[in-house]
Amino acid sequence: MSATGSAADTKKNTGRNETEEERADRKWSELIQEVRVAQTGVQILFGFLLTVVFTPKYTDLADTDKAIYIVTVVLGACATGALIGPVSLHRLVAGRRVKPQAVEWASRLTFVGLVLLLTTMTAALLLILRVATHNAYVPYLVTGVVAWYLVCWFVVPLLIRRRHTTK
Repeated sequence: MSATGSAADTKKNTGRNETEEERADRKWSELIQEVRVAQTGVQILFGFLLTVVFTPKYTDLADTDKAIYIVTVVLGACATGALIGPVSLHRLVAGRRVKPQAVEWASRLTFVGLVLLLTTMTAALLLILRVATHNAYVPYLVTGVVAWYLVCWFVVPLLIRRRHTTK
């Protein structure tokens, strides 16, 4: 098959006529927009979590709730690191002609950050509902919310990807 035929096939399959560098630039811009949304959420949550230990109510928490709090803070710190990672990655490799690889690694960091954000939000919700209600239904409520997150964040995108991706 000729080079022209390959380019036409690529254009037909992808819907875009862009070089590898142009594709990397586009993907980088899209990724950074996504990261901004996730970063804002994790930073607000993490900031809130950092203040809890300094409230008078913290000393009254049961040991289990204190353990949940510590795990939540550590998860929030890890999520923050993963979601800020793409910015540092870009800064350290800018101008080195590795943008396609940087986009791939930044995407991986972002995915890890989203998973860590999910676990942080789960732990925070568990802690808040345990302290607020002392109700035996808390684990079921948290499980329901986590299921909703999983549907919104992973199941729907994967279904769309599966249904609308050509092989």
